Amino acid sequence: MNKYYDMYVRDERVERNAFLRMQRAERELPTYDESMQKLPQPYWVGNRSVIEAYWKAWELAFGHLRKANEQNGFVADYIDTAFNNDLFMYDSTFILMFANYGRHAFDFQRTLDNFYAKQHPDGFMCRQIRQSDGTDVFHRHDPSSTGPNVMPWAEWEYYLTTGDKDRLANVFTPLAAYHRWLRAYRTWPDGSYWANGWSGAADNLPRIPGNTNKERDYFHHGHLTWCDGCLFQLYAGKLLMAMADVLGQSEEIRDIALEAERLSAYVNERLWDERTAYYYDKLPNGELTFVKNIGAYWALLAEAVPADRLERFIGHLSDERSFNRPHRVPSLSADHPAYAPEGDYWVGAVWTPTNYMVMRGLESLGYRGLAEEIARNHVEQVVQVFKETGTLWENYSPEHCAPGKPAKPDFVGWGGLAPIAVLFEYLFGLRPNVPEGKLIWHVNVLEEHGVSQYPFGANGLLDLKCAARASAGERPSIEVKSNAALELVVIWQGGEERIAVNPGLA
Repeated sequence: MNKYYDMYVRDERVERNAFLRMQRAERELPTYDESMQKLPQPYWVGNRSVIEAYWKAWELAFGHLRKANEQNGFVADYIDTAFNNDLFMYDSTFILMFANYGRHAFDFQRTLDNFYAKQHPDGFMCRQIRQSDGTDVFHRHDPSSTGPNVMPWAEWEYYLTTGDKDRLANVFTPLAAYHRWLRAYRTWPDGSYWANGWSGAADNLPRIPGNTNKERDYFHHGHLTWCDGCLFQLYAGKLLMAMADVLGQSEEIRDIALEAERLSAYVNERLWDERTAYYYDKLPNGELTFVKNIGAYWALLAEAVPADRLERFIGHLSDERSFNRPHRVPSLSADHPAYAPEGDYWVGAVWTPTNYMVMRGLESLGYRGLAEEIARNHVEQVVQVFKETGTLWENYSPEHCAPGKPAKPDFVGWGGLAPIAVLFEYLFGLRPNVPEGKLIWHVNVLEEHGVSQYPFGANGLLDLKCAARASAGERPSIEVKSNAALELVVIWQGGEERIAVNPGLA
């Protein structure tokens, strides 16, 4: 009798993954029409097109809701990636960054439960799962099979906006096991990480010097140390450390904490070029590739950049020769010979998820002004293309107010980031921290604006209004109604005020 061998090097921690035993619940999917009244209701005087793009994003999002079923074995209803008939790990993570605002209408966060429920005994989770039958698209040792490791970011954001410690405890185990799988199977002997175009989520970015076979950009690691691959894992490790602190499980991930220290040192000692003030991929001979791409800016979120390097590194974002193009921020620096003005996917196109990453990284290090500048430019371009085409797109041209070539339309998908998350977080300037009972409001715009039914915590709903102002330095006139107690921190140019908000306070 023929027999095969079970080739898993099992991680006993996977046995504690509660999602492997979870059962799906039968319920009807909500429609957009019936959900509208449960969603946040923004208004912004004089900016009707921005609000129209906001509602278009939600309409597309609710049109992409899908049911878990017996055939695919998913444990939760979910939002489709809007690309093909597969569910994508990377895309889903960024979708949840805006979809979280609609959690009172649909539990979007449970989309990730379907990845956790498909975890292999060794901790592997595939980056792409078929919605038809729930099978992995790739064998786990295919170079394209998984990554980047960004799901911890979505889960940490969910915790900050809901305070849901129970979910944090449930996701911690599968995320830690997945992190260890990547370390075991996606590293070189020196502990640095590799990927390829698909598993690195920048499909055709021209990383490999002298490459004339474009398929290599998609499917081969080029024997490079991937800068952003190291940074993904560094940031994920730091998020797991933050989760462990909340859960009292720091000893459980001492190995991950030690790796984070090593990766931070490695990136700064081996992947930084002092002359050009940038982080690059590394060739097998130790030389850097000098392909300047947006992936290096994961170093901001990972807090990997030493203070004496920050200004020069961030300065590239304001340099018209590299990333400060008419539509910011292109995926490839404009001074690269292959840079494509029309986009050509990752050979220059502007992608909402990487723009969002840049904004969040800048904000985390105190460069909120630049983050807001990039946000305004990005939303203006996205909304103008929306006005001309009636929809939202997968990516955009860096040189023209147009969709990228190629780019899928109706892409929500992560296309909802700009008109929803970026609107709330950078144009309106709202940033919740539910575990600390705080909502920070950076009042940026001068026109009257606000949002009703803004979610705060598990059941909190806020109505927020700001009157028109004559100048950025004028103290904002704020009205707040809430069913939850919190501290509102209002910040404007030259001033700050803290307001204790009690239920029913106006």
